[in-house]
Amino acid sequence: MTISNPILFEARSSLQIPLVSAHVQAGFPSPADDHLERSIDLNEHLVKNPAATFFVRVQGESMRDAGISSGDILIVDRSIQPADNQIVVAMLDGDFTVKRFRRREERIFLEAENNAYPPIEVGANQELVIWGAVTFVIHQPR
Repeated sequence: MTISNPILFEARSSLQIPLVSAHVQAGFPSPADDHLERSIDLNEHLVKNPAATFFVRVQGESMRDAGISSGDILIVDRSIQPADNQIVVAMLDGDFTVKRFRRREERIFLEAENNAYPPIEVGANQELVIWGAVTFVIHQPR
């Protein structure tokens, strides 16, 4: 799975979007105007640290079992230190990837969430840079 060009987040102005308090049925639509609760700002809910946040679009299927598919957009926070079992955006020997970060004793692995892709053990002679932790996934409609 590769990452296309990272897009740095810019906290320009808030974008207030109406939030409907009623639950949405997956059947025949009904008018929801009577149920408007308030407006929400997606930046407030999805971006905790604007100065350290960027977005990337996913290409490939190595993380599909984690619910990350090709075309999805990842929200990544560079201020979060990678913890074992966390999904991260990393650069390994100059190539961007999104994988699950695994630390076992002194060894580091980048693991896919698709059995077709074997785990990558990061060797002593390889350059690994963790760009940040994935905090949210924006899915494309299928």
